[in-house]
Amino acid sequence: MEDAGSPASLPATVGVLGGGRMGAGIAHAFLLAGARVHVVERDAPAADAARTRIETALERSAARGHDRPDADALTVGVDLGDLAGAGLVVEAVPEDRALKLDALARIEGVVDAAAVVASNTSSISIDALAGSLERPERFLGLHFFNPVPASALVEIVTGTATVPEVVSRATAWVEAIGKAAVVVRDAPGFASSRLGVALGLEAIRMLEEGVASARDIDTAMELGYRHPMGPLRTTDVVGLDVRLGIAEELERAFGARFAPPELLRTLVAEGHLGRKTGRGFYEWSE
Repeated sequence: MEDAGSPASLPATVGVLGGGRMGAGIAHAFLLAGARVHVVERDAPAADAARTRIETALERSAARGHDRPDADALTVGVDLGDLAGAGLVVEAVPEDRALKLDALARIEGVVDAAAVVASNTSSISIDALAGSLERPERFLGLHFFNPVPASALVEIVTGTATVPEVVSRATAWVEAIGKAAVVVRDAPGFASSRLGVALGLEAIRMLEEGVASARDIDTAMELGYRHPMGPLRTTDVVGLDVRLGIAEELERAFGARFAPPELLRTLVAEGHLGRKTGRGFYEWSE
């Protein structure tokens, strides 16, 4: 049994279920901080792709002067049992409630009783996800931002059952990987997604109505309000499909003010998801 860590240190081993863009970024952050990381994917091709993502990110970090983790610090596979010794396991599967409920239940089935279990959800209720767990007191949200290496923030979302000790540990771990933590209670969209999506949806409506071009809308926010990136470019980076899913979740909670614009639905239906597909509100190239 591995110690789950103390508020002054990282867990020796961190598990990540899901090795897509977000899961790979989370793994990368903990590897650079000195933890061993086990990433579990659904099948061998997905595991190979996850390993490539993480190793490429580590190479880029090394080029910028970061120490390269030991070769045995990262394992990527398909066996959920690899997560058994982790002090922290982060669920990073796609933003789908049923998928996350299943993933969290499977994580709890293999981890030690002292382990902290977290979800990287950006909008789904932590209390709703905790309903699949036998020990919700050690569960919380760790909402990392895309792209994880460049983002300075992690939103820690506490559920009704989350105990203060787990929040303290999570806060210290976030700081140990060089990021700032904000703590919010469970509410639809938390703080960051709720505000970010509200701005993004209004920008999409303005574009839809012909108020201004995408570039001019973004420039207005970047220069007028000192946003480092405008809301439409941010939506491209996050992924239009991700933003649509969050908007639909918020619409269920708050009503029409979060109704996704038809332009967003159309672009997603056509497969134009932003930077990851080469086109969203902007054209992207490698």
